[in-house]
Amino acid sequence: MTPPDAHQALRETLTRLHLELPRNGLVTWTSGNISARLPGGEGLLIKPSGVTFEDLTPQGMVHTDLHGQPAPGTLSPSSDTATHAYIYRHLPHVGGIVHTHSPYATAWAANAREIPCFLTAMADEFGGPIPCGGFAPIGGEEIGAEVVRVLRGHRSPAIILQNHGVFTIGPTPRAALKAAVMAEDVARTAFLATQLGAPAPLAPDDIDRLYDRYTNVYGQRPAPQGEVTR
Repeated sequence: MTPPDAHQALRETLTRLHLELPRNGLVTWTSGNISARLPGGEGLLIKPSGVTFEDLTPQGMVHTDLHGQPAPGTLSPSSDTATHAYIYRHLPHVGGIVHTHSPYATAWAANAREIPCFLTAMADEFGGPIPCGGFAPIGGEEIGAEVVRVLRGHRSPAIILQNHGVFTIGPTPRAALKAAVMAEDVARTAFLATQLGAPAPLAPDDIDRLYDRYTNVYGQRPAPQGEVTR
């Protein structure tokens, strides 16, 4: 069983990460949420339903099982809890999920169009276009099933759902949040590019090279075992 202090640390992390949603212009009022998988099959933590971001507290984060059933005595969980739980059950590598209605990405979703890969930054982060899944009703597992159907085996950590919004996944909640921020950024630039004319999409081979470089070379890497860095 996970130590109680580990649960508390995750509650505090989730509270902080939620504040990044309005700070980055990804949500309005109480819309949007972030969840985290608890280790050891102990369920998930997720934002309580209808609570403003500035009023969130670590203890207010709702603990549910992996079928979305909340622990006794907790606040009501987000209306998207069944979606998050479904994704965790079917994608075991996922440790964090973010849902937003960020305006530019959601504008593409309203048109039932994937976000095309016009940009090197998009190839880096998403490995190609951000896919658009079909419409699914809110409140049950249907959205989760559509997210899993589209993203299983897909390089992109982000999906837009037709007439709805954005879901992003990652090994941690922070990684999923980064994907949500980047998804809105490239959605905005792709939208502006289409207003100027006919943007040139990247060639598949170039996308593959960019994605591989970003995934395997970019950033700080640990030195090989036995090698001394200077």
